[in-house]
Amino acid sequence: MNDKPANLKKRVLIVDDDSSVRESIARVLVDAGYDVLQSGEGEQALSQFDPKQIDLLLLDLGLPKKSGWDIFESFTVKNPTLPIVVITGQSRQLETAMAAGVGALMEKPLDVAQLLQTMHELLTEPEEARLRRLCGYSRDVRYVSRYIRAGH
Repeated sequence: MNDKPANLKKRVLIVDDDSSVRESIARVLVDAGYDVLQSGEGEQALSQFDPKQIDLLLLDLGLPKKSGWDIFESFTVKNPTLPIVVITGQSRQLETAMAAGVGALMEKPLDVAQLLQTMHELLTEPEEARLRRLCGYSRDVRYVSRYIRAGH
């Protein structure tokens, strides 16, 4: 449910409290042709950016003040079809990610090629598939472990 014309670059919001992580991901995404927005805090991101004007959200779980899972919930309430890639250094988040209906869970350190492929898959996925996952009818989270760099 994006209000932008199809010929514009896809807009990605990166929410991560680590500025070096944000900057390095942003450089990669800009080089890959994305329009990139950044925030170091989840509540700030919610107040500054309209979720309906974002094509994809990269969301770190380890945020100050509010957890990444709380921010995930707030974004999905505002835009249930927004593709979200959760990025984390925390272990054992897969069950929570599946229960929450996350599109993808990627453990740090990120593999750039895998990140770009995952983003492409989520951006081309039908909205109905996202809604089914969010409502709990599907548990097809794309998962990239720091130990195993493949698989869904």
